[in-house]
Amino acid sequence: MSWEKEVGELGQRRVMAEKMGGEEKVARQHSRGKMDARARLAGIVDEGSFREIGKIAGRGRYGADGELEDLAASNFIFGRANIDGRPVVASADDFTVRGGAADAALHRKFIQCEAMAHEYRLPLIRMIDGTGGGGSVKSLEDMGYTYIPHVPGWDEIIANLDTVPVVALALGPTAGLGAARVVASHYSIMVRGLSQLFAAGPAVAAAIGDTLDREELGGSDVHTRNGVVDDEVASEAEAFAAARRFLSYLPSSIHDRAHRTECSDPVDRREEALLSVVPREAKQVYSMRRITGAVFDSGSFFEMGARWGRAVITAFARLDGWPVAVLASDPSYLGGSWDAKTSEKAERFVKMADQFRLPIVHLVDNPGFMIGGEAERTGTIRYGVQAMNAIYRATVPLASVVVRRAYGIAGSAMSNAERFQYRFAWPSGDWGSLPIEGGVEVAYKSELEAADDPAAHLEAIRERLNRVRSPFRTAEQFGVEDIIDPRDTRPLLCEFAELAWRVVG
Repeated sequence: MSWEKEVGELGQRRVMAEKMGGEEKVARQHSRGKMDARARLAGIVDEGSFREIGKIAGRGRYGADGELEDLAASNFIFGRANIDGRPVVASADDFTVRGGAADAALHRKFIQCEAMAHEYRLPLIRMIDGTGGGGSVKSLEDMGYTYIPHVPGWDEIIANLDTVPVVALALGPTAGLGAARVVASHYSIMVRGLSQLFAAGPAVAAAIGDTLDREELGGSDVHTRNGVVDDEVASEAEAFAAARRFLSYLPSSIHDRAHRTECSDPVDRREEALLSVVPREAKQVYSMRRITGAVFDSGSFFEMGARWGRAVITAFARLDGWPVAVLASDPSYLGGSWDAKTSEKAERFVKMADQFRLPIVHLVDNPGFMIGGEAERTGTIRYGVQAMNAIYRATVPLASVVVRRAYGIAGSAMSNAERFQYRFAWPSGDWGSLPIEGGVEVAYKSELEAADDPAAHLEAIRERLNRVRSPFRTAEQFGVEDIIDPRDTRPLLCEFAELAWRVVG
């Protein structure tokens, strides 16, 4: 007596599940330039590490004798795997089974995937391709009734956002719940030309008069510029690499510490180019990314969200192997001024860094919040204050380097001024409540109006003010802790990282 027959049936069911939507549907998926769900799972995790859970779940078709004839597998695949040797939960929607719609899935399987990540404190990868919602309008006739919508397992999605790193890859047209699952993540990626994301697709949008194609309505050009999605890449392989790299900087959960890596880049490396990277002319721009490349461990800089909120650069990097979160002004966009989107981006990133206990390095060149009519219409001051609040609420160590400007409320948002200021300034530092260039005429209005030669008098006032705006005058009053040779920035930040990681919980 044995269970050989049942074991044989188990093998048969597994083979049926691997057919996914069938040969024709899989071929159609490949003809669109898209990988199938099982190939995606194999491509993103360590080779041979994926162990599927619930592989034979689906809808069986039985003959008159009760014997299994075929199995239509669920269109949601998940399991336990490794990335760089660390355990994760990986999942993929199978578009070959009813376009990834939820009416071809088993809701409990989706819920168990999210619950596994939460309960075992494992990073979660979602590869999303399809609607993932309640099916088409036509399905209502098949059911014979309608219903008040709800999303089974959304509480688990929220729990994961609070506790483990969540990465979402949009790998095809994603609408409704599929789109929501992309956004409910810490890092999201679209593949250019392959992925689109919308609350409802073009056919539905046309009903309200918006006749747009998929790319116009929800392509990566739309959503990587409005902040809905963090990044776009050129291929699925690049999406997998970006997801893996993002996870390499973070702990498995808020209950763990991120990992330090081996570092061959000397801590005492001093880049001569830093001495002249900032122009003496205040209106000239320079490349902040050139500075980040010189300061952080070689090859470690991983930027996210480069196409939106562009006045601030948000990235992960390493200092002597220690992972850190980086905020850096970008003076090439709006002069580095924080508009509404920039502030929103900074707030989100700082909250994530604090949540996962990564020390923050802030490279500052901020002339203030963006001003003017558009800035007022978009609510810049509200979003700016929320970003400042996030920085003040952060409990992780933060080091700031004032590269050039720090003006007004936005300039004061470089760090929490009520805590110990681990702060350095370059000799190019320039700060105050209001830029002198923009405030002289207002402050000295009556004096200028009374002058015989207002233009000459204005120039004389500027000369007097320029004598007192030297950063060394501020340092005399201990208004800034240290002015440093720019070439010493890397050694000093590596020192900060080592000290910071002694106290990070």
